[in-house]
Amino acid sequence: MGIYIFISVLVIIACVLQILIVLVQNSKGGGLAANFTSAGQSMGIRKTADFLEKSTWTLAGAILILCVVATATIPRGSTEGRSRIENQIQNAVDPNAIPTLPTAVPPASETPSEGKETPSK
Repeated sequence: MGIYIFISVLVIIACVLQILIVLVQNSKGGGLAANFTSAGQSMGIRKTADFLEKSTWTLAGAILILCVVATATIPRGSTEGRSRIENQIQNAVDPNAIPTLPTAVPPASETPSEGKETPSK
């Protein structure tokens, strides 16, 4: 169960980073790259756009792989136990069934023995 939670947290962190990187990008080529306009920058406009695009694809691939791994590590219950839904289905009352009303007298389970007589009223 611990590894599943750890992988789930990694998926959430990767998703938040993906959201932030996509929000920084601008579809017209602006975004974060538009702020770096000086010629003396070591990381120019094109390099920033390339970095953001590569990081977007890398995080998308990481999220995909982490989701597959998280699916493989889902904690499974014991095989002998049944799910709650399965128990409810087994214990469900059929709505079309005819209800049994307690109006009939149940048959006597004991027959009087030969030596004993039943008291009369």
